[in-house]
Amino acid sequence: MWKELEKKYSVHKGIYAKYMKRIIDLLVTTIGLICISPVFLSVCVLVRIKLGSPIFFKQKRTGKDEKTFEMIKFRTMTDARDENGQLLPDTERFTKFGNFLRNSSLDELPELLNVIKGDMSLIGPRPLYPFYLPYYTEKESLRHSVRGGITGLAQVNGRALLRWNDRFEKDIEYISNITFWGDIKILWMTFYKVFKQDDIGIPSVTEEGGLHIIRKVQRPEYLKLFEDDPNIPKFVQGVKESE
Repeated sequence: MWKELEKKYSVHKGIYAKYMKRIIDLLVTTIGLICISPVFLSVCVLVRIKLGSPIFFKQKRTGKDEKTFEMIKFRTMTDARDENGQLLPDTERFTKFGNFLRNSSLDELPELLNVIKGDMSLIGPRPLYPFYLPYYTEKESLRHSVRGGITGLAQVNGRALLRWNDRFEKDIEYISNITFWGDIKILWMTFYKVFKQDDIGIPSVTEEGGLHIIRKVQRPEYLKLFEDDPNIPKFVQGVKESE
C-alpha cells in the first residue's frame, strides 16, 4: 500500500530496512530482556506494591500499515477515586514513584514485549493514537509504512520540545534513510539523553493541543472509522498520561 507514496516522495528502503532490521530487533530485544530481567521483575513488584494492579498500562496505538495494537507500559498512576467512584484527576493519582518511572524511562520497558510481538521496533517513529489518522498529510502517513519505535530520530532531536510539524519531519527524514549505523546512533543518543536527563520530564509542547485539535482534517475518508468509537474521549483524556 506504500509503494506509490514512497516513489512519490522519494523514500527508498534498502536491504537493512526491508530484511535485517526486524531480525536485529528480535536478537537485541531478546538478549536485552534476559539481561535486564532482574530490573524488569523488580519494577513489576514495586508497581504492584506502590500503585496496585494491573501492573501494566495498555493503550491503543497505530502501528505498521495503520493497524491498531496495544502498546504496553508500566502504570505510573494509582486508581484513586472519589466518593462517587470516579477517577481522581491525573495530578492527584500521580505519585513520586510514578514520576521516577517516567523520568528514568523505566515505564517504557514493557514496550520491549511489543517489539518481540512484532508490533514495534526498537527504532522508528513514535506510535500515536489511532484517531489521529485523519489528520496526517499524505506524506506524513508514510510514518506508518514502518513499525513504530520505542525511540526515534524525533525523540533524540528535541523530544517534547518539538511541535507536530517538526516531529513528523523527523519521522519522514528517518524512514527516508534507515540504516544500521543510523539506528545505532539513535540508540546511543537515547541512552545518553536518559542518563543526562536531557528533555526528560518536561511538558511536551504537543500537549498544548492534540493533533486532532490543532489541525484540520487532511484525509476525510478516515473520519468514518471513528464516528461511533466510544474510546475516543478516553484517549483524549489520556494524552498526557501516555505520550
